[in-house]
Amino acid sequence: MTELSPLDTGFMEMEDTDRHISLGIGAVAVVAGPPPTREEFRAGVTRGLRQHGRLRQRVRRAPLDLTAPVWEDDPNFDLAHHIRWTALPDPGDETTLRELIATELTERLDRDHPLWEVVMVDNLAGNRWAMIVKAHHSMVDGISGITLFESFCDPAREIPDTRAEEAGRQPGSGVLEWANRVARLPYTAPRFAVSAARALAPVLFSAVTPSTASSLNGSIGRQRRYAVARASLTEVREICAALDVTVNDVAVAALATAYRRLLLSRGEQPEAGMLRIVVPVSMRTADAKYALDNRVSAMIAHLPIEIEDSIERLAAVHDRIARHRSRGEAEAEKSLLSLADWLPFGMVAWIFRTVARFPQRGVGALATNVPGPRRPLWLDGREVLEIWPCIPVALRVRTTVAILSYADRLTFGITGDYDTTPDIDILAAGVAAEIDALLDHARTRRPLQLVSNPGSPPDR
Repeated sequence: MTELSPLDTGFMEMEDTDRHISLGIGAVAVVAGPPPTREEFRAGVTRGLRQHGRLRQRVRRAPLDLTAPVWEDDPNFDLAHHIRWTALPDPGDETTLRELIATELTERLDRDHPLWEVVMVDNLAGNRWAMIVKAHHSMVDGISGITLFESFCDPAREIPDTRAEEAGRQPGSGVLEWANRVARLPYTAPRFAVSAARALAPVLFSAVTPSTASSLNGSIGRQRRYAVARASLTEVREICAALDVTVNDVAVAALATAYRRLLLSRGEQPEAGMLRIVVPVSMRTADAKYALDNRVSAMIAHLPIEIEDSIERLAAVHDRIARHRSRGEAEAEKSLLSLADWLPFGMVAWIFRTVARFPQRGVGALATNVPGPRRPLWLDGREVLEIWPCIPVALRVRTTVAILSYADRLTFGITGDYDTTPDIDILAAGVAAEIDALLDHARTRRPLQLVSNPGSPPDR
């Protein structure tokens, strides 16, 4: 048995607090050729079971939440609980698949069993089929979620044994361990407090201070919509080389354009400081690549949706993200989560439940950029053509975007609340159009002035 970290536990508390949300993270493979037989498909899933012991474990909570929940082996583990087969109705096109994905994003995973499932989808047009892999956010983050997906694919090399990595946090000895931590706190807390307070101040300010009201933040229902935007990674890298920016800069700038178009289509005028976006940052080291857990922190930045010019908007994105990284906000937030280890678990759970109930009005979007497999993948001898990432919405954030690279493609998986985002396709179209526009600029070698936009909110 191993303990859940405070962040892992936080995702479970958030889901328990809001009946409208399901915190499953997904990856959808679009695969060429006829679908596999049931025996072939089960063999691939079984291969993943051998690589990740966590897939056989469920979460067990202590009475009255006196200690942290633990992962324990499911005594009734049955692979049939975790595999489903379905088929798309005609015409079986991409729209139909996206509707199925949106439905899957609403379904909660069964807490009585390990928190993952795989769905084989037949009757996809163009002689294709699909596989949906979904796991709870308490089990995986974006990178480990893709690692889980890869484990079901045909092997290219031997995958390391991850049992030692997944052992991580061993169960504590309750009150005695907590007392020992508290006794050391006077010696360790001052060193943490001084370095973290300066970096965390702007993050906490952005999280609790309401931004300019917009339709991007507000109550959400139980149903979802899902859209996809695609870009050539080769062309994105051409933009990066010509304009001296990163792939992440280009992706976030494309999102800024997409949200600007969405607001304008709704009759809302984009303003400086109107859209704060959460950008998760991976804290995962190379030797922990194959561990199924959460190792993320986050930054909160303003998207420059008020800027009309594409090049100026990209420059503002580059400048702002660099500024947030230089302040060490993600590292400070990670340290803050580590500090939660010193508190009694009941208090940690109460804090997360309180945050989940708090009607936050400061953040309007979330975007995460996950580096995916560079080599082509195969499932049961069939080529994986595309991988679409899927993440949930929660905490009054009505749209979220997962950006995933795979081979020579960059894919934006956009999740939206069904009732308040009927125009979700505007976001997908805006992303594609902006990357095309930036590519045109890159090929004309227009210089990029990396300075902050004068109208941007002041650094706090």
